[in-house]
Amino acid sequence: MKHNYFKRTIAVAALLLAANIFSLAQSSCKLTISETNVRAEMNFLAGDAMQGRGSGTMFERIAAEYIGSQFMQFGLEPAGEMGPDGKQTYVQTVPFKSRRTGVEGKTWNAMGKITGSDRYLASEVILLTSHLDHLGVRDNAPGDDKIFNGADDDASGSVAVLELARVLGSGKRPKRTVYFVCFGSEEAGGYGATYFVNNMPFPKEKLVANLEFEMIGRPDAKVKAEELWLTGYERSNLGPELAKRGAKLVQDPHPDQNFFFRSDNIQLAKAGIIAHTVSSFGLHTDYHKASDEVKTIDFSHMTRSINSMVKPVQWLINSKFKPAWNEGKKP
Repeated sequence: MKHNYFKRTIAVAALLLAANIFSLAQSSCKLTISETNVRAEMNFLAGDAMQGRGSGTMFERIAAEYIGSQFMQFGLEPAGEMGPDGKQTYVQTVPFKSRRTGVEGKTWNAMGKITGSDRYLASEVILLTSHLDHLGVRDNAPGDDKIFNGADDDASGSVAVLELARVLGSGKRPKRTVYFVCFGSEEAGGYGATYFVNNMPFPKEKLVANLEFEMIGRPDAKVKAEELWLTGYERSNLGPELAKRGAKLVQDPHPDQNFFFRSDNIQLAKAGIIAHTVSSFGLHTDYHKASDEVKTIDFSHMTRSINSMVKPVQWLINSKFKPAWNEGKKP
């Protein structure tokens, strides 16, 4: 009798262990980014049908609506403007006056959020961003291809924001509030990001840090294959702290290019926010050319890169850490 009882106890314990392992496996799967999803989102955003997502065009708006619909599907809360039904949407319309032509334009930001769960930390905000526009169709471009698809610049960064929204939205609610924003009209002068800075949906002093994702579609030969670099790495303690938590972030190997000042993060940084851009742009020759197409993307690198940022970002959105500018490095 005792022998049978012992065997049954062992069997039950084994079943419970197997169930726990299965549960953990399911949980970890939720926090793993799939190359299939990365490819699907990239193919939509950077396909010819999107006509290069030109700043201020209806194709840019379609990109914003698509990203917003994905935010909704991932369970994020809407953070855009009010819709005709009186409910908040996932898209924000941004009016601007073109610096080049002086003409009034319409552009669009895609915006979603996860409200923090902690009684004290929920009022603090971590901002994850990219820019969703590119150069559109240029009739004066050399050759037969006139569509500037912008696969690396910056469909790759927008896919990173989407996939981070997917995994963070499927997990336990973070202690801090997280905003996911894909800005419009970066290529035309940073209009979407500028509008956001001047019309923040929360008190400016509550914005702890901004991580922009731009041009992560290919590896940079100047760093190790698995590494990403952070613009302005030496300017604050954010990059080193993320690196301690497993982020494969290193210093920008192209200091002569002044990339810290050439992405939407600078709009936040000039307002005093700790803001940097995550990238792996290796100065490839397809930059701002019609040849920046989906076929040039290294999807293994891109998927691995986004995955490498999940745990460090999870740490950031659940910690009390507040980054600071290093002495004399505030822009």
